[in-house]
Amino acid sequence: MRPLRAGVIGLGVGEQHVLGYRAAGVEVVALCDTNPEKRATASRTHPGCRIAESADELLAADDIDVVSIASYDHHHAAQVVRAITGGKHVFSEKPLCMNEAELGAIRDALDRNPGVRLSTNTILRMSERFRDVHDRVRAGELGQLYCVEADYNYGRLHKVLTGWRGDILDYSVMLGGGIHMIDLLIWMVDSPVIEVSAVGNKVCSAGAAFQTPDMVMAWLRFDDGTIGKVAANFGCVYPHFHKIALYGTEGTFENGIGGGVLIRSRDPQETPQSITSAYPGTAKGDLIPGFIEAILGKGKAAVEEADVFRTMSACIAIDKSLRTGKPEVVATY
Repeated sequence: MRPLRAGVIGLGVGEQHVLGYRAAGVEVVALCDTNPEKRATASRTHPGCRIAESADELLAADDIDVVSIASYDHHHAAQVVRAITGGKHVFSEKPLCMNEAELGAIRDALDRNPGVRLSTNTILRMSERFRDVHDRVRAGELGQLYCVEADYNYGRLHKVLTGWRGDILDYSVMLGGGIHMIDLLIWMVDSPVIEVSAVGNKVCSAGAAFQTPDMVMAWLRFDDGTIGKVAANFGCVYPHFHKIALYGTEGTFENGIGGGVLIRSRDPQETPQSITSAYPGTAKGDLIPGFIEAILGKGKAAVEEADVFRTMSACIAIDKSLRTGKPEVVATY
């Protein structure tokens, strides 16, 4: 059997996808970007790869088995649907899509092409620290989780004010960043979010062309009774960081700016245990080898199709709640 062949759309973060495919023994045969300078650079740095000017050109190729979608967020859905319809496995940057209609179209495409595999790059599942804590939760070290919190402190306001994100009319900070934290919490709790209620504001980007809230916070209710809070804070004066707190009946874990700690006692004199495993300690292509193993039937992807839809549907419900001002039930797919 010949090696799988891959194509990559978008040569920003997509360059790290190339490394992930090559680490998995996949032959990268085609690359695409709308920026002519990036195409010229790719021609020099990836000799032997076809360089396409458009996503349509790459997606029409019949010698590609798996496609990475690393284009701008609002282009993802159409490219994902076309790839699936063409029988190509898809590894997409987050978010998979921008709204409920697009998510439904992707679900329909997968249903019509049951042999196609899908995953997304919610990369925090590969962080050594979060994998360590996940293992501790599964082993019962924290007891039963009952409350979880996570903050996506973006700390890169300039990217919203001057970059491509500000050009998207309905850009969502929850889909664009907070999605990482929602995926992380669903993974830790091992239960889907079933209801959300969200609020937001636009203080940090006031007066800018960026039209949507730069700060969104949501309350979460999980199917197993756990409650939670998640925030996407794009305007914060803070280094880029993923804050998380997991409260269990036997212990608490916090990932804060000073490091990770495991608290096992209510006694203020007892020193918390430091969790020193690497954070974030990931590269953007680290999920790809496991995805390839799943395609080949040799293993399980770290982010499976069901995980993708649970996380996406929770994010979409949060954005809906932000618009309606009411709690919203999370759809299932």
